[in-house]
Amino acid sequence: MESLPVEVIGNILSRLGAARDVVIASATCRKWREACRNHLDTLSFDSDDWPVYHDLTTVRLEILITQTIFQTRGLQCLSISMDEVDEFSAAPVIAWLMYTRETLRQLLYNVRTTPNVNILEKCGRQRLEVLDLSNNSITGVDPSYQRFPCLKSLSLSHISISALDLSLLLTACPKIEFLSLVNPEIAMSDSQATMELSSPTLKKIYFEAISLDKFILEADGLESLILKDCTLEYFDIIGKGTLKYLEIDDVSVLHLEIESTENLEVIDLSSFTIVWPKFYQMISRSSKLRRLRLWGVVFDDEDEIVDLETIAVCFPQLSHLSLSYDLKDGLINYGLQGPTKLENVAVLELGWTVISDHFSLWVAGLLERCPNLKKLVIHGVVSEAKTHEECHMLASFTSSIVQLMRKYMRVEVQFEYE
Repeated sequence: MESLPVEVIGNILSRLGAARDVVIASATCRKWREACRNHLDTLSFDSDDWPVYHDLTTVRLEILITQTIFQTRGLQCLSISMDEVDEFSAAPVIAWLMYTRETLRQLLYNVRTTPNVNILEKCGRQRLEVLDLSNNSITGVDPSYQRFPCLKSLSLSHISISALDLSLLLTACPKIEFLSLVNPEIAMSDSQATMELSSPTLKKIYFEAISLDKFILEADGLESLILKDCTLEYFDIIGKGTLKYLEIDDVSVLHLEIESTENLEVIDLSSFTIVWPKFYQMISRSSKLRRLRLWGVVFDDEDEIVDLETIAVCFPQLSHLSLSYDLKDGLINYGLQGPTKLENVAVLELGWTVISDHFSLWVAGLLERCPNLKKLVIHGVVSEAKTHEECHMLASFTSSIVQLMRKYMRVEVQFEYE
């Protein structure tokens, strides 16, 4: 150990991350203390790392963090997340940022401060590449002053910000590739009824718990879009056909428009009310689609169904298909019409919420249309209390699947119940 270069020891300490572990390890000897002081690049203060954090007063925590940070000289990654702390004082927070900002590459800050600290002002014009802010407010964004020339990833969670400031903030990040917004409080002005965001460099977007009337997103290089638990009346995505991954989970949207879907490879829809003809028209040109998941999808028209013939013809490269079974008035949402085979489907995931005798027949029909299937996954919901009829239904289904799979010995079968 004595022959280890001090830079290597600093690398080892940086891999620990958690501040308490770093402090304990640095007490090993003088050389390790030197490594901590001059070569430590990662430090994390997280209330989940050490139970004692919960017992310390806010003032004691501030002193502890200040002492630890000020013993380092070149921090590149700083993470401060204290769930049990109501508020930090502004003075020590400003001191931490001013001390580390010239070397910092990644900053995660999740504690309220009083009064509010303008973190953008303290960290702007530096070399920050990743910024993750939670439980704070952002006001008065000035792209000419609060500019982030190196920022590639921006995550805002439970942040209060105006629509204008959010748009200006994106403008202040000329190299941004990833944007995450989780449950933001977005203030709309009287003159601005539409939330408009634009960035030519954005590649990945994650939106969760967003509620807006009208949202227009212009991102020419967008490759991945994930929407979860959102309420949007109008959502328009303007791009140049680079979108490859689309996931929509528990979202309410009256009008969804995605320009240029030719390069989509994955579509994952769950707990989503959909006007299938319009959505299908939008994705029908996605001939490169490899994964399609329609799970718990509610069709706007009760008589509407998606037939496998449509899926097979429009998505010839499909290799992974996931469908949830729903029977209404004798109609299955995903009908078995048409002779076309799903030649490339290797993985098939099928599930139910309410099991019936028809489910086994539906599974059999799908297996016939997947001649090159390698794996079948059955998802089911099993309640704790079951009537005799329900038990009989589950037993009958199990027997029918066993008999069915004797015809497809090459297919791996997996059951997942919840």
